[in-house]
Parts: sequence; C-alpha cells; structure tokens
Amino acid sequence: MLLKNATIMCDDFVPRRMDLRTDGARVTELAEHIDGDGADLSGLWILPGMVDIHVHGICGADFCDGTHAALKTISRALASHGVTAFCPTSMTLPEEVPAKAFALCGHYMGKEDGAAVLGVRMEGPFLSAKKKGAQDAAYLRLPSFEEFSRLNALCPISIVDCAPELPGAFDFARKAAQQCKVSIGHSAADYETAAAALENGFSHATHMFNAMEPVSARSPGVPTAICGSKTATAELICDGFHVHPALLRQAHRLLGRDRFIAISDAMRAADMPDGEYTLGGQTVTVAQGKAHLADGSIAGGTGNLFGELQVLLRAGISLEDAVRACTINPSRAVGAEAEIGSVAAGKRADLLITDEKLSRVHGVYLRGQKFVA
Repeated sequence: MLLKNATIMCDDFVPRRMDLRTDGARVTELAEHIDGDGADLSGLWILPGMVDIHVHGICGADFCDGTHAALKTISRALASHGVTAFCPTSMTLPEEVPAKAFALCGHYMGKEDGAAVLGVRMEGPFLSAKKKGAQDAAYLRLPSFEEFSRLNALCPISIVDCAPELPGAFDFARKAAQQCKVSIGHSAADYETAAAALENGFSHATHMFNAMEPVSARSPGVPTAICGSKTATAELICDGFHVHPALLRQAHRLLGRDRFIAISDAMRAADMPDGEYTLGGQTVTVAQGKAHLADGSIAGGTGNLFGELQVLLRAGISLEDAVRACTINPSRAVGAEAEIGSVAAGKRADLLITDEKLSRVHGVYLRGQKFVA
C-alpha cells in the first residue's frame, strides 16, 4: 500500500508532508517522495493509531460481560474512533466473573478485526473502600498475588491497580511489577505512602485526581508524589468533565510530554444515548453524556480518545504533545512502544487519517488494512 501527499506525524511527532509505504502489516518506507501509484491524501493528516489503556466498554458492551460479542463490539467501536490498540478493563467483582472474561480475551488476542488487545487492565478488586468510586464495595479485597497470578495465566495483564495503603500492598506490588505495570488507583493514600509506593513496585497513577485524596496545602497527596517522580507515569481522563481543562494543562506542565497519558475510562454507555446502564453490577444513570451512580459518584467515561485529543488542544497543550498523550505514551506504559504508538519504518501500520483541524476521523488502518466499520 502506498499513501501519498499526506501530512504525517512520524516518530518525532513533527508534522511533515510525506509519502508512506507499507508491506503487509508494517510501515516499510517514509519519504518526501516515493515512486509509484498510490492513494492521494492531499489535505489529510496521518497520525499514529491511538492507544487506550483504560477502557471498560462502548456501544452497550462491557468487557466483564465475558462474551465474544462484547469484545468484538468494543474492538470495532474503538477502531471507528481511531483507537487501534487497547487494554480491556475489568471491575471489582467476584473472581469468577473477570476470570471468564480474561479466559475469553486470551483466546481473542490476535484474532481481532478491530483494535488490537494489548493485554487486560485489572482495575479491581485491590482498592480502597473510601475511594471506591463506581467499584462495588461488596467485592473489594486485600491484594493477593495468588489471585493476580491466576488471572494473569488466563490472559496477560498489562496493568494492575492497587491502593498502596492496603495491608500487603507493597509486597504485592514488588511481585506483580515483575509481570506488568502496577498503578496507584482508587486510593486514600497520603503523600508519604504514595512516595514510598513508588519505591516499592508502583510506577503509575490511575485516572489521576479522580478516586484519590485531593491536593491541599498540608496534604499534597498522590498527584504530588507522581508529579515529583522522574519516571512515574499518570493517566488522566481528558474529556473536560472528569478533570478541568486548566488542571489538565497544569498536570501536563508538571509531568512533561512523556509521562502524561490520556485515557477514556469509557463504559458501555459510550456512543449510546442518555439513560440507565450497568457498570460492575451497579446501575449507572447517564444524563447529558455524564455518568453517575445513585449516590452521585462519577461512573466512568462516555467519550473516546479522538474527542479527548480535541479537549487537550483546546486546553492549550501543543498538537505534538496531545498526540503523544494518546499514542506513544500509553504504548510505552505497557511496553508496546517497539510495535505501536508512532509512525515509523518497521512499526505496525496502525494509522489514523484525519484533517488539519482534527475535526473527524477520515479513515483508519489496522495492521496495514483499511478498517471498514
């Protein structure tokens, strides 16, 4: 396949007018001019396919439904929004429920006809009851490396969330970090505990500023520990609702261009009308696109990364850094940056076609093949 006359953001994330050639699933050549007949993309841009490392569902489907139909719906719906790889994300439920979903996902990986599965995101159950958010408190439990190992054997886990203040959390994180990234999530930890956690296996923050103690003058909290680290990464729901755009801008300044990651945290109500839905076995009401539990707790997202890219740009974050937040940074967080996350020779041809204003998705290529919704 040859794509000509496009503005391409290559692995340095500087847009340039170039041609791009693929050979099967991979990019083989990028140059100002490549001989041959190809599709003329004059006026269009090629971005790396987006990577969502925290997504529960979309279009009425949820990963924990534990069905092939749900996984396929999520994979294809994400692809339609320019997301070419993702981590299906579990909730706090009895172990047998995610176990069924993990086992099915292990068989599904490599057979997707939409966005590719990078491994499972295990958001529960090792979380704080005080900061449970939309997680069901009835099924919260203490960190268990044995439970983690059982699920990891069914499908590779890319990220596991844990509240570091829980008994045994540091020992769990040191062991689990040998298998995947361990994230501070749904936590009431103070700054000191969070800083110590970053020395004991933890290296990431789950939807920073949400489901954690707020930053104050004498209680700097998890966000300050993460931002003060030289290596820890943080994901933020960049829909303009979960985190105010001004705070997105400040977090980006503190984290820098390489440690700031956009996620959707989308649940089954994404791409669906307002109404009642379920998440982790609990009823969620969506009104004006915002999801809440009956007690008023925010219950996941209803957007997608392409929309969040636009929010980041409106917040004043540069195009290059906003694209990084949706592509190479999440890829690096789960160790997939050698394969995906940027447009470069040798990498997978996962491509998002858009326009100069990033107004809509004009086309998507998955592993070198044009995606047809």
